[in-house]
Amino acid sequence: MWGGLQVLAASVAAVTTVPDDRLGQGFADGDEPCLKEAYRRWGALVYTVASRKLGDAEEAKDVTQQVFVGAWNSRKTFDPQRGSLKTWLMGITNKKIADALTRRSRNQRDVEALTSVTGIAEQSAPASESVVDHLLLTREMESLTEQQRLVLRMAFYEDLSQSQIAERTGLPLGTVKTHTRRGLMRLKKRLEVDGEAHR
Repeated sequence: MWGGLQVLAASVAAVTTVPDDRLGQGFADGDEPCLKEAYRRWGALVYTVASRKLGDAEEAKDVTQQVFVGAWNSRKTFDPQRGSLKTWLMGITNKKIADALTRRSRNQRDVEALTSVTGIAEQSAPASESVVDHLLLTREMESLTEQQRLVLRMAFYEDLSQSQIAERTGLPLGTVKTHTRRGLMRLKKRLEVDGEAHR
């Protein structure tokens, strides 16, 4: 999709200079040439801001794609009378960056929580091993029963207590505790088996 956006920008060979206010109104009205022009003007800015805050070029490309696709899909919510298109796009950019950082933090917390509970010491492993560990944990989570998976995801991804999980799911607190314990024990056994297999 990033390549598609580059082609989109490149296809604007000779764009008539349009004032920002008219560009914003055209964008809100669904005028596709205005999308192309908005990307031509501010695509590099969005990418640069995302790249600096995330420190990852590929992730910044994804965020840039999300910003323009998301802005175009929600263009009816943009009101040119309340602010410029550039300001609106940068607001979306900051939100997408925050979302990306939150996902990154949750993934890291997920790995740390599981490795802590299962007793697997997280040593200073190469980045490639960390990625493998994360993929392994994700795969093993899929092997759990639906309710075990639900309870553990709510605990790790949403940082909810067992009481909060019980309240949200409607399950008895004892059932939540049982699913948590059994799910973690099953993960521990699976991870220990996989660990032995890779020694």
